[in-house]
Amino acid sequence: MLSVTAMRLRHGASRCRESQRTIATIISGNKTSQQVRERLKKDVAEMKHQLPGFRPGLVVLQVGDREDSNLYIRMKLKAAAEIGINANHIRLPRTATEDEVLRSIEQINENPAVHGLIIQLPIDSINPIDTDKMTNAVAPEKDVDGLSSVHAGKLARGDLRSCFIPCTPNGCMELIKQTGVSVSGKNVVVIGRSKIVGAPMHDLFLWNHATVTSCHSKTSDLPEQVKRADILVVGAGKAELVKGEWVKEGAVVIDCGINPIQDNSKPGGTRVVGDVHYPSAIERAGYITPVPGGVGPMTVVMLMENTVKSAKQFLRMYRGKWNISYKTVKPLKPQPRDFQISRSCPKNQIAQLAKEVGLFSNEVESYGRSRVKVRVDVLKRLDKQSNGKYVVVTGITPALLGEGQRTITIGLAQALGAHLKINAFACMQQPSPQSSFGLRGGAVGGGYSQIIPIEEVSLQSTGETEAVLAASSLLVDTITAYTHYQAKYSDKVLFDLLVLFRDGNQAFSSSQLSRLQKLGIETSDPLTLTPEEIRRFVRLDINPATMKDFDFLKNEILAILSLSGSVKDLRHRLAKMVVAASTSEEPITTEDLGVSDALALLLNNSLKPCLMQTLEGTPVFVHSSSCADFTHGSASVMANKIALKLVGPQGFVVTATAHGADVSMEKFFNINCRSSGLQPNVVVLVATVSTLKMHGGAPRVTAGFPLPKEYSEENLKLLEKGCAHLQKQVENCRAYGLPVVVAVNTFSADTKAELELVCSQARQAGVFDAVLCTNWSDGGAGALALAQSVQRAAELPSSFHYLYDLQLPVERKIQKVAQTTYGAKDVKLSPKAKEKLALYMEQGFGNYPVSIAKTHLSLSNDPKLKEVPTDVTLSITDIQAYVGAGFLSVVAHMVAASLQARACETVQLVVELQVFSQTDPSRQPLYTTASFPSRRKTLGTVLV
Repeated sequence: MLSVTAMRLRHGASRCRESQRTIATIISGNKTSQQVRERLKKDVAEMKHQLPGFRPGLVVLQVGDREDSNLYIRMKLKAAAEIGINANHIRLPRTATEDEVLRSIEQINENPAVHGLIIQLPIDSINPIDTDKMTNAVAPEKDVDGLSSVHAGKLARGDLRSCFIPCTPNGCMELIKQTGVSVSGKNVVVIGRSKIVGAPMHDLFLWNHATVTSCHSKTSDLPEQVKRADILVVGAGKAELVKGEWVKEGAVVIDCGINPIQDNSKPGGTRVVGDVHYPSAIERAGYITPVPGGVGPMTVVMLMENTVKSAKQFLRMYRGKWNISYKTVKPLKPQPRDFQISRSCPKNQIAQLAKEVGLFSNEVESYGRSRVKVRVDVLKRLDKQSNGKYVVVTGITPALLGEGQRTITIGLAQALGAHLKINAFACMQQPSPQSSFGLRGGAVGGGYSQIIPIEEVSLQSTGETEAVLAASSLLVDTITAYTHYQAKYSDKVLFDLLVLFRDGNQAFSSSQLSRLQKLGIETSDPLTLTPEEIRRFVRLDINPATMKDFDFLKNEILAILSLSGSVKDLRHRLAKMVVAASTSEEPITTEDLGVSDALALLLNNSLKPCLMQTLEGTPVFVHSSSCADFTHGSASVMANKIALKLVGPQGFVVTATAHGADVSMEKFFNINCRSSGLQPNVVVLVATVSTLKMHGGAPRVTAGFPLPKEYSEENLKLLEKGCAHLQKQVENCRAYGLPVVVAVNTFSADTKAELELVCSQARQAGVFDAVLCTNWSDGGAGALALAQSVQRAAELPSSFHYLYDLQLPVERKIQKVAQTTYGAKDVKLSPKAKEKLALYMEQGFGNYPVSIAKTHLSLSNDPKLKEVPTDVTLSITDIQAYVGAGFLSVVAHMVAASLQARACETVQLVVELQVFSQTDPSRQPLYTTASFPSRRKTLGTVLV
């Protein structure tokens, strides 16, 4: 037996060891969470700097009114407010059904201002609701709780960078980082297997290279498992389950539990403890989290971190460089026909392309298999976004076969986007039936630079034409009915017909109120009008001889659609349309007829541009089909405005004009750009060797006959003479203060010497650059040199200006265009034109820009005159006021003959069409068409 002295010595040594034992370091969740909050505040401030007014958005969706849930929600809202997150709490009643909850989730998913959505659990409803179904209904990009199967699957297979990690496990990892203990190679025990903590915690440790053991309530040797743990995470939901003696000395202990237990010493009779017996575990662990003040604050702040992460991803996707899955095109030799190329190439899903270019799902509307319409209110969202670079593609005065302006437009956009990886959009007019069946092709590009699917864009309307025809018919019928009943009924009967009864009372429409204001009648109550005021209101005294015909109304409505920059602008322009004159020569508008609101309702949907794609996946807006002869003829203001916002300040929008620089480009600058307020950065002038030879004196090309040998053989003399026309068109482009890049659209018959001569002549004319383009046969790669030149040219300081001032007299404006652009000696107005001009001046339309309707086949108004005609007088036979569109259409003498000739060409081609059956696998031609062997093009093909 030990002596009493020995026993006393042993007891003293034991007490010494007890006093030397180190108590675990407490890992403060409050302190760590505050550090994370400060970091998130800086991130939010940086996002606001990138996009003024932007705030990450979070929604907490709660069903019922559980007090414990309310406590957690208040904590989340407070943390969000401190960081700068716009957090909202949506509470549904306990009576909410599963369908009602799903509808709420869908609405929040569609809200672009919300970047994070959490379903507050548990769901407290008297109706059965599947929790997993609700969490999986949250859009993955907004599931900041990380509880959906999508994120669980990514986490399970180690895809940590592209998933949201559930907040509690993420917070636990952040706390472990604070200890300085490396997870890699450690033995880790996770107690609990819930979807919120245990299961994702296991996966997170596993992919951080730890050896992980998962335990739960059925684990038989739980104490032994715990004793082996270098890192212990407990989330079992059972108060003080883990005893201190189980804990390995020096281990890191993360306690995720929060359990109320009875404690009469506390004011409420309870206190909160974790799943670990804290007093005993703190004596053995190296690091330990307290409860409360440990994992709890980290769960909340990790939710905020995921929300900020989602907002960053949103900004990258919708504000930065696009991540489009461009298609690699491998051109075939010999080259197939356009429709065969279109069908053989894979296409991106158009809805996915819309998302990739920065459009929200609620901003697009499906229109067929390969098109979506884009809502115009996207401009409000992008209002503070800077515009991209604006490039206009035009051409020299073309031959019958055209210059390939749209093919170059598509090729340039492909080169910028698919090859240089710059945000790039092309904007094109909706092709008309005349162009689809015309000699020059489908007006949607060609070869390996075309919009796809070609049959859909060429032959299937986007709905604009039908709406315009309906609106035009409505106007004609309204005018006819008005003149008929005006002579038949009394003032009072007309008044009752026009001012309808609503809920038993007569009330003016908005357009009628505008008419009253125009008449100086200051009342909005129909009952207060005097008989004289009623007479003035209902009697328009329409002069039947001045009524506009259907074609005029259709052309003006098309022009209005093309020039309108907003719904409000559309309504304003439609209301201003002059459809007739009174017997006293006062203009009568659609607003006077009371039909402007109905027109706006018919045409609102037509204001939305149609999104399609090129062969290589570059986005294209196809919108508006305004007549290029009598109006301005170019892609719509709305399409260009939306595209410029979507590409951002470093991107490019490439827009095409309908005809050459002398016709369509001049109108584009002086009418379209005036209307939109947009200023181009670069002009691309398209030219071909064959057309320059034509301007040099080569024989005329005739449809259905072989090309004359001058076009298929080298002829530098003819070409050099024709380059005088190129130099004149360069001069026309430079007149607006913009850099000019000449794109020589090459063909198989062109020789090296001919191509070098054209480029040399262009450079002598003062262009920024002249490059060869082979994108018809090579796709975007064939326009790379052009894209690089355009990039450099766009960096030059802009000095864009219009050709004339609107305050000039109308005759002086016409003269300015004719002399500067066409090289005309003078302008001569017919008596009819002078009479109508005097009337328009009296009616207040003298400050409008002018749109000269002349042939597109010559600089003059005679299609037979080529090169640079001189000593020519431009004869003006008529002037028409497009008041709603906002310009005067000035009709030159030869334009009618030009239009008739073009109609004949179309008829001739339709007879020669090559028809294939979509259902016939062999697709053998039923009719043979003429082709031009030295050109690349074969006459149009229709699929039936």
